[in-house]
Amino acid sequence: MNDKNSTSILVPAPTAWPFMTALGLSLIGAGLVTHAVVSIVGACVLLRAAIGWWFDVLPEQKEEAVSVTPAEPVAVSSAAVDYVGAGFRTQVPEEVHPYSSGFRGGLAGGVAMALVAMLFGLISQGSIWYPINLLAAGVLRSLAEAPVEQLRQFSAAGLIAGIFIHGFISIMVGLLYAVSLPMFPRGASWRSGLLTPILWSGLVASTLAIINPTLNARIDWGWFVGSQIAFGLAASRVIARTTKISTMQDWPIIERIGVEAQKGPDHK
Repeated sequence: MNDKNSTSILVPAPTAWPFMTALGLSLIGAGLVTHAVVSIVGACVLLRAAIGWWFDVLPEQKEEAVSVTPAEPVAVSSAAVDYVGAGFRTQVPEEVHPYSSGFRGGLAGGVAMALVAMLFGLISQGSIWYPINLLAAGVLRSLAEAPVEQLRQFSAAGLIAGIFIHGFISIMVGLLYAVSLPMFPRGASWRSGLLTPILWSGLVASTLAIINPTLNARIDWGWFVGSQIAFGLAASRVIARTTKISTMQDWPIIERIGVEAQKGPDHK
């Protein structure tokens, strides 16, 4: 019923369960400042609404046909029209990068960022361990209170903590890149690799005094921004080169969640 020549489309059937769910949540909150009975009633309403809402979707999504007729005759144009392939409710983007690309991009960006940071350590302090220990000082009190001479020395605890912190943040930011890059226009990957690290550096500069006072007191912001740009360019490059996959937005909800159900007469 959703082809181009159809006079009707399928839309979700009207339901009051979302309203009842909101009412139940409101009663639960109101009971916190009034009486426990109000919260109990809200919990019962919420449970019933959740069950009703669930069966509006499973095992078959409740839909109704809505006629679509033009208000007046439409003039025929000779211009070519490109139809969007995903149907009436297309969401952009239609294709996304797989999450695995964000994982790989985060690791690649983390390596590029670490190389710049170690170069900073060699030039400014004569030690590659200095930036690693500075990063680890955010979670290790012994390094947070250590003098500069100690931060220049190898620390097994500092190396483990630094690798964990840097690796975790790099992977999380890489996944964020993988999700956000398909939303940018063509050719924006390298611009995102430049602009996003600068914005990120500004955010870190405004909060680092609270997150890591030791790093904030000893950081060189020129090198810091350079390491962030190295991360952004490397991560965006790796992610942009991966093959995109189609989203499931045009799949029936039953197929999207992997539930097998008998198809009705309106489903082909």
